[in-house]
Amino acid sequence: MTSFFDIKDLSKKDLERIIDDSIDIKKNGCSKILKNKNVLMIFEKPSLRTRISFEVCINDLGGNSLILNSNEFKFGERESIYDSTKVLDRYVDFMIIRSFEHSILKEVESNFSKPIINALTNHSHPCQVIADLVTFKEKFGEFKNKKVSWFGDYNNVTQSWVEAAALLDINFSIACPSEVSVSKNTIKWLEEQNKHLIISDNVNDIAKNSDCIMTDTWISMGDKKDKSVDHFKPFQVNSNVMSLAKKDVIFMHCLPAYRGMEVTDEVIDSKMSVVFDQAENRVHAQKSIIKHCCRDNY
Repeated sequence: MTSFFDIKDLSKKDLERIIDDSIDIKKNGCSKILKNKNVLMIFEKPSLRTRISFEVCINDLGGNSLILNSNEFKFGERESIYDSTKVLDRYVDFMIIRSFEHSILKEVESNFSKPIINALTNHSHPCQVIADLVTFKEKFGEFKNKKVSWFGDYNNVTQSWVEAAALLDINFSIACPSEVSVSKNTIKWLEEQNKHLIISDNVNDIAKNSDCIMTDTWISMGDKKDKSVDHFKPFQVNSNVMSLAKKDVIFMHCLPAYRGMEVTDEVIDSKMSVVFDQAENRVHAQKSIIKHCCRDNY
């Protein structure tokens, strides 16, 4: 069984193949690899892009999509995760899960005999970052030694980008408040890969000579309501920040964006912005991810 949980679980070769297959699928389409397969999507978190893009994927690949929202089902709420997973294992051929807790995916995986895709957890968002990487390669053609700079909070998208950058030899830097930290497990993993991560509260240093500048909402879904955004304000992506980057710099944001907060209208609506390319590429990237998961199964 091949599930898709985190980018760091992939080899560099597999990651590059998923990206290249995404671009090929975008140009040439993909065979009906989900024909006669029932795919269950479980959304413990609300979704627009993830849900619709996966529904389009499943339909285009010949599958039948089934959806459970948070008001209908949550793992561990009415019965044990073990019991519900064993039942679902008898019903469906594939699961796509968007959950708060990353540990839930691990527990489900141990009792489900078919592929599972991480459609977002509080720890990581690998599907989004595959789409980002596809968009990046379309614009630049390569990854090695390119500088990608993240502005703002360290969240699940940042985590997946850190993993991808390490595998693809991208110079990944983070501009954030000094109190933002990286988990010990991530630091240990980076050391094992012989990689390092640049984190600084100096906006100018991080933005300088960047090929790509990206950001995300300062308060992610599930964060504490009293979390302050004030200390993130110096890390807004605006025209001054973008002017420090390379002339052909691109701006990325996975959306939804809070315009006037983490990014200005001037930047997100500029020719530098590729945010809608990123959104479109979710479909092609996720088809490639499904193909990767199906490679040894069907």
